[in-house]
Amino acid sequence: MSTSTHHLSRREFIKLGSGSTVALILGINWTLAKGKDVEKAPTLFSPNAYLSISNNDSITVVMPRSEMGQKIYTALPMILAEELEADWNKIKVVQGDLNQIFGSQTTGGSASIRTQYDRLRRAGATAKTMLVQAAAQEWSINPNDCWAAEGFVYNKVNKQKLSYGSLVGIAASLPVPKDVVLKNPQEFRIIGKAYKSLDGLAKIDGSLKYGYDFKVPNMLTAVVARIPRYGNTLKDFDSSDALKIPGVKKVASISSGVAVIAEDTYSAIQGRKKLKLNWNSGPFDELDSKTISLRLHEALKQKGTILKQDGNVDAAKIASSQTWDLTFEVPYLDHAPQEPNNCTAYIHEGVCEVWAPTQSPGNAFWGAKLITGFKDEQIKIHTLRIGGGFGRRLQKDYVEDAVEVALHMDQPVKVVRMRSEDIKNGFYRPASVHQVSVGVDSDGIPTYWEHHISGPSNDSSSIFTGGAENLAYAIPNQKISYVMTDLPVPIGAWRSVGNTQTAYVNECVIDVIARRTKQDPVVLRKNLLKDHPRHLGVLNLAAKKANWGSELPENHARGVAVHYSFQSYVAIVAEVSKTLKGKIKVEKITAVIDCGTVINPDGVHAQVEGGVVMALTAALHGEITILDGQVKQSNFHNYPLLTMAEMPEISTHIVKSTEAPTGAGEPPVPPTTPALMNAIAALTGNRITKLPLKDQLN
Repeated sequence: MSTSTHHLSRREFIKLGSGSTVALILGINWTLAKGKDVEKAPTLFSPNAYLSISNNDSITVVMPRSEMGQKIYTALPMILAEELEADWNKIKVVQGDLNQIFGSQTTGGSASIRTQYDRLRRAGATAKTMLVQAAAQEWSINPNDCWAAEGFVYNKVNKQKLSYGSLVGIAASLPVPKDVVLKNPQEFRIIGKAYKSLDGLAKIDGSLKYGYDFKVPNMLTAVVARIPRYGNTLKDFDSSDALKIPGVKKVASISSGVAVIAEDTYSAIQGRKKLKLNWNSGPFDELDSKTISLRLHEALKQKGTILKQDGNVDAAKIASSQTWDLTFEVPYLDHAPQEPNNCTAYIHEGVCEVWAPTQSPGNAFWGAKLITGFKDEQIKIHTLRIGGGFGRRLQKDYVEDAVEVALHMDQPVKVVRMRSEDIKNGFYRPASVHQVSVGVDSDGIPTYWEHHISGPSNDSSSIFTGGAENLAYAIPNQKISYVMTDLPVPIGAWRSVGNTQTAYVNECVIDVIARRTKQDPVVLRKNLLKDHPRHLGVLNLAAKKANWGSELPENHARGVAVHYSFQSYVAIVAEVSKTLKGKIKVEKITAVIDCGTVINPDGVHAQVEGGVVMALTAALHGEITILDGQVKQSNFHNYPLLTMAEMPEISTHIVKSTEAPTGAGEPPVPPTTPALMNAIAALTGNRITKLPLKDQLN
């Protein structure tokens, strides 16, 4: 395969034709005068900002979102190539930098495919339409007598063909059509097929450059001695010994601590070791996880804010035959991407230029603007490849570090973090506590559902309540409420955000109802989801593929969960076993996803598997704890990831659908944990209501 990847370093936008359509020019200078002949034959055809076709037949697709392992670097070009009728082997991809022409470039919420699908289809169809028109003009025939396939336009009359590359000059002179006809999905030849990643080989041979690998000429490296405790401030520091380290160029105070700037990373780290630092104490020096837990539990005594209220919960409580009250608690979690945070910045000639592995170029822009006070046109954001994000790269703290340091130098500076400081200085998935009260009638049918949630404060409660109000089960009386508590621990979006917590609670409680009323957990769910066909679709398929109800070996059990998030539906069946020593092992995960129209099945399978692994990691091990006002964990020895020995067999299945494409990266995470908890409850009789499992499994 001759595909390759490039980084887009310079861009020039010009307006073409009467439609004033913006075209992307990649290092090629050519001019068009309206109403005049072409002054110089174009070697590039760029009908819109998403693609350009060269006279050598190569097709360059501009990537408007960030690639961090979710395979959109392949899936998004597939969408465009489908409508373009392109030769897939001619496709190249460049990373688009921040530009308003793309609209939002934030990569999160499993939205890349969903939000770009129509845009990319139209971009490809527009180019194809113009190329067909160009060929028709060349042959002096009606465009209806032409058709396009595999990078060529064919003549129905004389059976001739012209390559796309040979048509760029004529196509570039044509007006851009406002409306184009899209293909019937039944005619798709690329969308829906499994394609290998365009960047797979570069990942294997090491040629793919991530943010940590990025270099520009004359670049320096900096590390930061960070404020150790929440609420502390810098009192003073002595840098005399640090400046004696060979290679150290400067030591400077910035908002997050003291930066040591050097010729290389090693010198910067050695200089940081020599710093003498004094910190002012703050109000949280004695804060610990126990105190945080107590405060969250105490907050549940407040009535809180109502998210949803249907029917009459109080009356239903009185009328119910049986009622149960349960309390669940989940901890803070770190994102722990394999690539620690880093960013390069250079302030020169009145411009702040930033190179960042970011999920949100827009947020990076505002971080740079906040620090410099520059005008919009003075800030340039270049998006780099990300070695794992999971929501962490939505933040701008590491960008602000780099820009602050760059203000002290007249050279580009990359600010890097070690694993330990990255884990200790995260924006964590919030801890939360959930009180649930439920009741059933004499037939075991749920009559009411009351869910009260306590979590740390943020701009939006959805960071820990997300999904709670979307309970799909047919329960007539519902009340969902929450209370927020001020805590200094920074919080941020973690893969699937609040759904990781609410799905765990909701699906475990449904399982409690099933088992205490002696109903099959799948059957109860099916009865309560009769009005939700897509929920039922994934649930039924998961039960079938997992052989739900069939006999299992001794000391084995299954658990099930189903959840809707990011407009997708996922059902998980977990099978667990217990050894002679009483240790629990996750044997198998059966996962089913309905994410609408699938672009690349290989990518969806990878996302489901990755989501399951991340959920199991969190359920088994994940916990950020606070002691003396700071995070205790510092590396993978005390913030462990799932090991190969713990890895279960994962069987993934995709529901065939003609619905619009939706999310695939985050939806598998939420139902995995409750499916596991429900399997453990079925096996041991022990209902796990506080995560992580850790010693609770033995």
